[in-house]
Amino acid sequence: MDKSEYLEQAADIDELDEKILKLITKNARIPFLEVARECGVSGAAIHQRVQRLLNIGVVSGSEFIVNPQKLGYNTCAYMGIHLEKAKFHKQVVVALRKIPEVIECHYTTGQYAIFIKIQTKTNKHLKRLIDEDLQEIEGIARTETFMSLEMDFKRQVPIQ
Repeated sequence: MDKSEYLEQAADIDELDEKILKLITKNARIPFLEVARECGVSGAAIHQRVQRLLNIGVVSGSEFIVNPQKLGYNTCAYMGIHLEKAKFHKQVVVALRKIPEVIECHYTTGQYAIFIKIQTKTNKHLKRLIDEDLQEIEGIARTETFMSLEMDFKRQVPIQ
C-alpha cells in the first residue's frame, strides 16, 4: 500500500458549494428554493449541487438529532480503553458496537487504543454497563472513565 491510499483527498468545491453548505448545515430542513434565493441560482441548480455533494461524500444524508436528556439519558461519559494487545482492536470494536449505549467509538493514538462515548440514564446504569458489559469484553486490559458534567458546545467543522 502506498502513502496516497491513506490520505483522504479534500473535495473540489467552489464558493457556491460553500454557501450552500453553510445554509444547509445550519438548517437541514431548509427548502431548496430558499437556498436558491439566498444563492441567486435556480432550485434545480441547488438540487444538482446538493446531489453532487452527497455523491462525492462531502455531506451524508440528513438526520434529526435526539436530545438524550429528553429521553432520560442523563449521564454522559467518555472511556479510554487499553487493549491487552493491539491485535484485539477489531474484535473489541465488534463487541462495543453491540452495546447501544456506546454512541461513539474512536481508534486513537496516545494513551488509549480506543476512546468511546457512552450515554446512560443514570450513574448506576453506567456502573452496571461497565461491570457487566464493558469489562467482560475479551481483549480489554483496563479502562478509564471520565464523566461529562455539561456539554458547553458542539459544532460542525467550519466551511470556508
